[in-house]
Amino acid sequence: MTKQRLLIYKIVSESCCHPTAEMVYEQAKSALPSIALGTVYRNLNLMVEDGEIRRICIPGEPDRFDKTLAPHGHMLCVRCGKVIDFPVDALDRNIEECTGAQILSCNVSMQVICVDCLANDDFKGSVS
Repeated sequence: MTKQRLLIYKIVSESCCHPTAEMVYEQAKSALPSIALGTVYRNLNLMVEDGEIRRICIPGEPDRFDKTLAPHGHMLCVRCGKVIDFPVDALDRNIEECTGAQILSCNVSMQVICVDCLANDDFKGSVS
């Protein structure tokens, strides 16, 4: 594994915010000034293909990257843009019980107002 790929993987795996490629690039550049944005994109794509990280596709937003490979869903705060993991085990079981189908994989994304934004706002149920 190249030093660039190791650095990129370390940045994603230590991140708690589901970084975009640009965010990874900015952090990588501070540690390795000669790294190119194309190198970051190429390595992120290879890591997704190799099953080392997950890609989170958000319509109208840059893709995010996730270190957690175990099944889970994502909530995207429409106010601050934070991406939050949530478990899907009970949801999967409920769907299987209701339909009789066996779920092989699941990709669940929700748009939400996160707890922090609700606490910092007088949000009363409408999205601005």
